Amino acid sequence: MRLVIINANILDELGEQELSQITIEDGVIAKVEKAGQLGQANAEAGTQVIDAGGRLVTPGFIDMHVHLREPGFEHKETIETGSRSAAQGGFTTIACMPNTRPVTDNPDTVRFVLQKATEAGLVNVLPYAAITKSELGRELTDFAALKDAGAIGFTDDGVGVQNAQMMKDAMRQAASLGMPVIAHCEDNSLVEGAPVAEGEFARKHGLKGIPNESEAIHVGRDILLAEATGVHYHVCHVSTEQSIRLIRQAKQIGINVTAEVCPHHLILSEEDIPGLDANWKMNPPLRSRRDVEACIAALEDGTLDIVVTDHAPHSEEEKAKGMQQAPFGIVGFETAFPLLYTKFVATGRWSLAMLVQRMTADPARVFGLEAGRLVSGAPADLTIVDLNAERTVDPAAFASKGRNTPFTGWDLKGWPVATIVKGKLVWNDALELAR
Repeated sequence: MRLVIINANILDELGEQELSQITIEDGVIAKVEKAGQLGQANAEAGTQVIDAGGRLVTPGFIDMHVHLREPGFEHKETIETGSRSAAQGGFTTIACMPNTRPVTDNPDTVRFVLQKATEAGLVNVLPYAAITKSELGRELTDFAALKDAGAIGFTDDGVGVQNAQMMKDAMRQAASLGMPVIAHCEDNSLVEGAPVAEGEFARKHGLKGIPNESEAIHVGRDILLAEATGVHYHVCHVSTEQSIRLIRQAKQIGINVTAEVCPHHLILSEEDIPGLDANWKMNPPLRSRRDVEACIAALEDGTLDIVVTDHAPHSEEEKAKGMQQAPFGIVGFETAFPLLYTKFVATGRWSLAMLVQRMTADPARVFGLEAGRLVSGAPADLTIVDLNAERTVDPAAFASKGRNTPFTGWDLKGWPVATIVKGKLVWNDALELAR
């Protein structure tokens, strides 16, 4: 099957947009031609043509931290609805966390996730497996068997591994298999019963606060363990200035550590929380404005390698339980790019090329994926974005089952309008098919 995208603006080596034509054959990019060098591929019989109309075409976005909830929590999300939501947000590859029920701690559950993703036929789904059985922190899972089943790394996301010896043993086993350990960093003794960050909001509302050091203590511990074991250690959803300081120092001395940050920790602080609305409750919580600025600067200088959404859908009934009782988490697929484009690119702080790189080439580099490139021979996973499109965030329009977002009513620019996975148009909002 041949697909040709005409009138596509792609980013060149200097980050400038260049009008081009992209030819895709059998799910692979066959040619990328400048507008002045176009061939006649679009005239050949049996070729599907998409007219991008001068819109931006990038490698498909990659999200290495998502929650698809299946198996066990299908009322929140399924692999199919989550994949559809990802496609609507321009994501072509997503990596799902193992805190399902049952926990993805055995080869059968890994294979179940992969099979459900295949049946959905939308985006590439890469499953993580748990570090410990049932994520209880008591016994390691069978790393080799989980790798053979298709797991791409090991994490107990949702809870931190509290025992240092357990984490060191996990890192040693993962390193022997050439696999990464992805860590949710949180010292439980400092956070139990706290729904928000330690700060003015917590004091104002009489809530126990989650201190910054609860995250940073685990980051520091794990960096030392990663140095001792040689594992690729990846830090989940970094949110504090202290964690960033430790990660920056570790990178400077050559420890194999990488890290991620979420849009909400780059845009919102605890000062922005309007009241006891649980759609503003997430883990890590929204921190201080100083922490937000530290996260922004760290993404800019490469201390934080990639952007992830930590897409975490919950039902409206669960979120209606209030700030203290509701579960942590917000949805993120469908707002991630327009949020960051509007906040940082449209205002001139970031280049468009930097944002695209942190959502495509950099996650591919960090996790060794055959993705994130728009060149001949690469997989034909592409995102088409209308940088001029302006829209108001409306959770009722989400493809996700989750509606839990603090960004309702925000006016944003730069919306994905089509997503192509393995040469197949899996989502199309605004493009006309020329033939």
